[in-house]
Amino acid sequence: MEEVDHIKTRVVGVDIRENYTTYAVVNIRGEIIAQDRFRTSDYSEISEYVAALTEKIISLVEEIGGYETIRSVGISAPSANYLTGCIENAANLKWKGIVPLAAMLRDQLGLAVAVANDAHITALGEKAYGSAHGMKDFIVVSISHGGLGSCIFTNGLPHLGVGGFAGEVGHTCVDVNGRLCGCGRRGCLETYVSDKGLVKTAKEEMAASKEPTMLSELSELSIRTITECCDMGDRIAIESFRRVGTMLGIGLANYASVLNPEAIILTGDMMQAGKWLLKPMRTAFDDHVFHNIRGKVRILVSILKEGERDVLGASALAWDVKEYSLFK
Repeated sequence: MEEVDHIKTRVVGVDIRENYTTYAVVNIRGEIIAQDRFRTSDYSEISEYVAALTEKIISLVEEIGGYETIRSVGISAPSANYLTGCIENAANLKWKGIVPLAAMLRDQLGLAVAVANDAHITALGEKAYGSAHGMKDFIVVSISHGGLGSCIFTNGLPHLGVGGFAGEVGHTCVDVNGRLCGCGRRGCLETYVSDKGLVKTAKEEMAASKEPTMLSELSELSIRTITECCDMGDRIAIESFRRVGTMLGIGLANYASVLNPEAIILTGDMMQAGKWLLKPMRTAFDDHVFHNIRGKVRILVSILKEGERDVLGASALAWDVKEYSLFK
């Protein structure tokens, strides 16, 4: 009897963030079999980080069925380029310049590795398992990690652009002489609508108003604490979110007017603000979007859990990469 090829039924999804890296084994049905994390910030050298990630992945997969069950690895990382497999000039990571992460990890693990930026990964997760399931033309906008990222899907495929950087709506200019952005330019949308942008807006409102506010009594300004003040009727907190929501709505209206998507799916930490952000955002969107598509673009909030979305998206990326193994 002839031997047949063994079908590998698991992949590894990795989500790299500024502080922590989460890695998980995911099966062919999208179920997370095992998951763990470690501090990204403990490794200032990329070679040390890759060695640690390799060791931790191997240890995890050996505990739950063996290395031979793993087909490939998908990685979500800030400023990652799917077309090159590199992290390119990440503003919020210790490893500067061009980091060939996919090639480095492939050499260590002996498996196929694909890398993409966090917005691309989020969109893959939404299409495979979330709010974009069944859609072909949509935009995912993620407001977290101190910034705003997005990914465009057209005709069922991600539109990455000729160099892999399509969808950087967070770095479109909304105020020529505005706030300084981490990219070095001024007035980028993400400087107003990210979590850092919200905090700065709240501080501006506090400085400009003589009205008493609970915000001045907080030890830390954050999405959560400012939202809690909104829930208690604090006018300065509500106005801070109104300004942020209005700016976001204008930015999304411009985006939708160019692309005419079926839906815009919002994800990330900022969504915990709920109505305080979403109501002014929707009003500004309807006021500024091209009239022929007004009322025809769905704006949705992701249904996936924040702690799972990106490892699931990374696993979806892993299934798409061509299989490769040093051990065949």
